[in-house]
Amino acid sequence: MSIAQDFEPPKDIKFPPGDLESNEPPLETYLHLQQMLLLIKCLDWWWRDHNNFFAAGNLSIYYSPHQRKSEDCRGPDFFVVLDTERRPRDSWVVWEEDGKYPNLIIELLSKSTVVTDKGLKKQIYQDIFRTPEYFWFDPKNLEFAGFILLGGTYQPIEPNPQGLLWSQQLSLYLGVHEDQLRYFSAEGQLMPTPEEIAQWEAEHAKQERQRAEQETQRAERLAAKLRELGIDPDTI
Repeated sequence: MSIAQDFEPPKDIKFPPGDLESNEPPLETYLHLQQMLLLIKCLDWWWRDHNNFFAAGNLSIYYSPHQRKSEDCRGPDFFVVLDTERRPRDSWVVWEEDGKYPNLIIELLSKSTVVTDKGLKKQIYQDIFRTPEYFWFDPKNLEFAGFILLGGTYQPIEPNPQGLLWSQQLSLYLGVHEDQLRYFSAEGQLMPTPEEIAQWEAEHAKQERQRAEQETQRAERLAAKLRELGIDPDTI
C-alpha cells in the first residue's frame, strides 16, 4: 500500500488552508547553497522530459496542523516527490498533495544542524514521513551517508567499489566528486551538469569549425598546386 493510500485524516479535523508559504532559514554557507542548487538543476535537467516529479530545496513540508506551531522540524535541504505534478509550489502541504511525502531526502550537514539532521529529523523521516531513502552530506568535511527504509527502520546503504551509494528511488548513484555531491548513472558514469554539457557542446562545435577550416585550407593548397601544374581544379 502506498503512503498516499495510508494517509486518511480524521473527518473531525479541519486542516489549515493549503496555500502555506515556506518558512525556512537561509542555508548555512555559500557551499550549502551551491550544493542544493546543483542537486536540483541536475535532476531537473536529467528528467527534463518528465512531468511526474517535484524536486525542491529548503522548502517547508507541512504534514500536520500542529506542526505549524513547532520549529523542531524544518523543511529538508533537498527532497524529491515522485508520481506528482511537476509545477512550482510555495511549500509542500501533505494534505493538499494526496498525502504524499518525499520519496528521497538529502540533508546538508553543518555545525548547527548536524545533531538534528542525524537525530530528530532522521527519526521523523523514518517514523512519520516513511521516506524510502535518506542521505546526508557535509559540504565542508565531505561526510556522506545514506539509508534505505527496510521494515520501517533505516538501514545503511552499502557503497559500491567506487564509493557510490545507489538510490532505488532515482535509479541513480549518489557520490562525492570534486568535493560536491553528484549524480552518477547506473554504470557509474558522472552525470554532467547543464553547464558542463554546454561547455562540451561549445568545445565540440569549436573543434568542428577548426576541422572544417583545416579541410578548406587543404583544399585551397591542393587547388593552388594543380594550377601550378597547369591543371584547372574546377575541371577535375
